[in-house]
Amino acid sequence: MIETVLNPQKKVPSPTIARLFTYYRALLESRETSYISSEELAKLTGCMAAQIRKDLTYFGEFGTPGKGYKVEELSQRLRSILGIDHDWDVVLIGVGNVGRALLSYQGLKSQGFKVTQLFDSDPKKIGLSCAGLKIKDITSMKEELQNTPVKMAIITAPANSAQEVANMLVEAGIKAILNFAPTRIFTP
Repeated sequence: MIETVLNPQKKVPSPTIARLFTYYRALLESRETSYISSEELAKLTGCMAAQIRKDLTYFGEFGTPGKGYKVEELSQRLRSILGIDHDWDVVLIGVGNVGRALLSYQGLKSQGFKVTQLFDSDPKKIGLSCAGLKIKDITSMKEELQNTPVKMAIITAPANSAQEVANMLVEAGIKAILNFAPTRIFTP
């Protein structure tokens, strides 16, 4: 759980944080209008309008009665709350089809995710370059990550190795994992 800026003793429930991402994505889709009501946001997200208003109160006062929320202002505030208002260095593990697709996806960069290192276990890929980055051997990953400020990783490895990769990332000090492997992973 994260703590609010206004009241550090007030913990924000994890489901609220997940919904904030949903609200943010909906706001990105509704940029044609300058204001949006909680009812309109509810239609776009599938959440209840009252839940949206309650979730936002964890972080202060938002909106204007009778008008709603300024789309641009609320988007910026949510970006700040969610920590996506600046670039994040990310490591990507698994440079197969999904990994290469993510590397070429401009939305990743526009949302502030900068892939700085690539790892794979395929000897045919190790040492090659992809998206301007050298693909490194996964066996050196733990040591390399412990010596960098990177705290976020993307797993695009095959399902049968995703859990092992996640375990290695946790041991290396990674604090956030985006899992694109076709399986569920478990972390502390």
